[in-house]
Amino acid sequence: MKLLLAASECGPFIKTGGLADVIAALPKALKSMGDDVRVILPKYSSIPEEYRERMQHIGETRVRVGWREQYCGVSSLTVDGVTIYFVDNEYYFGREGIYGYMDDGERFAFFNRAVLDILPVIGFQPDVLHCHDWHTAMIPLLLYDVYRHDSYYQAIRTVFTIHNLLYQGVYPIEVLVDLLGVHSQYFTPDGVEYYGNVNFMKAGIIFSDHVTTVSPTYSHEIQTSYYGYGLDGLLSSQGARLSGIVNGIDTKSYNPATDPHLAVKYRSSLAKKIENKTALQEELNLPIAPDVPLVSMVTRLVDSKGLDLVIRTLDELLYYDEIQFIVLGTGDPSYEHWFREAANRYPHKMSAQIRFSESLSRRFYAGSDLFLMPSKFEPCGISQLIAMRYGSVPIVRETGGLNDTVHSYNEYTGEGNGFSFKDFNAHDMMNTIRRATSIYANPQHWRKVSKNALGGDYSWNVSAGQYQEIYRQIKL
Repeated sequence: MKLLLAASECGPFIKTGGLADVIAALPKALKSMGDDVRVILPKYSSIPEEYRERMQHIGETRVRVGWREQYCGVSSLTVDGVTIYFVDNEYYFGREGIYGYMDDGERFAFFNRAVLDILPVIGFQPDVLHCHDWHTAMIPLLLYDVYRHDSYYQAIRTVFTIHNLLYQGVYPIEVLVDLLGVHSQYFTPDGVEYYGNVNFMKAGIIFSDHVTTVSPTYSHEIQTSYYGYGLDGLLSSQGARLSGIVNGIDTKSYNPATDPHLAVKYRSSLAKKIENKTALQEELNLPIAPDVPLVSMVTRLVDSKGLDLVIRTLDELLYYDEIQFIVLGTGDPSYEHWFREAANRYPHKMSAQIRFSESLSRRFYAGSDLFLMPSKFEPCGISQLIAMRYGSVPIVRETGGLNDTVHSYNEYTGEGNGFSFKDFNAHDMMNTIRRATSIYANPQHWRKVSKNALGGDYSWNVSAGQYQEIYRQIKL
């Protein structure tokens, strides 16, 4: 089957979050199963030169944006057997970063039309065009309204994946009619109208052939008012058109047996993992204490990650409990400041690395005993999967993909790969951390839960097969 995945970011070229990890890994899994799968994304100026200089210019066209026609170049690069196409337009994408510009609606309106316009240029006619998040959500509507009369496009089917419903792409109606060239008849409450504006995410949900999101639990959560962000009614009406498929990780890249960033490579040896722990403690100027539980966070420092729970309890934990705590990430300045100050208060128990470093994040996974993710909501989450791949036992709140992938350890049966709590409550989190550290103090139980975490299959194999089944169903 011929598949084209359209997205706004893809590792290792450009990344702000888990979407880039998915678009980097899922195509490789699908290709290994026999599909002809390719990826298309904007050619941002922020893509490192090491990739840009290897790209090949393969064609160009003109893309209609309102009354204008904009230049659209197409470059390609093949990585791990997967061809990546880059949509080139300096006016829209020759800027620092990816998002956050006043004309994002116009920028991604251009990208949505460009994805369809360049198909004849690149000579690739996909069976399924798989669109990811709001940045590509107008493609199904464009196919339905603008391109359906062209025989080249009539057989193409679409899947739309919601990675995070919080970000929906809401813009004035002019984006729909004047820029995209879509008929105003779709600007209704049953269409893409949303409180007087046009909603990209809504278009993807309504006009795609199938809708997925990134975990079974999240697919149910977004049908409630708390998690639905105004689209819960629409999502509840989708029935069998809506599926939840949990993400995986690239287990070739995230492999402690081959990871060059680690002090000591290992497979399942807890002794070698402890060597990574003491090396990390030394690197972060913490007391080298192999027997003290080391709790880590690698996260964006934003409200949705449950940081308010950490703020309310961390002083008590560090004052009374024999633990060490480390955090790596950037985000809201108020959170950055708080964690820096906490590290100053407890210099022998805490390190706050307010930056992002891919190599250091891997040493955090390999060196920590416990990995904390107390998220308010987490559509899927990838960090907990990476942590378990490296043998860092997760402590999570039971939401979204965290609920689907982390199962609380049972001392009586020996089952479970982590620790969890249900309510978004600071003391519930603190009690769960203390339960985890009590298990850590029991070598027999700790070996068991650590082995359970290390021994899981966190690859894309099962999930890619579920996507394949959806692709086949909508092509019937």
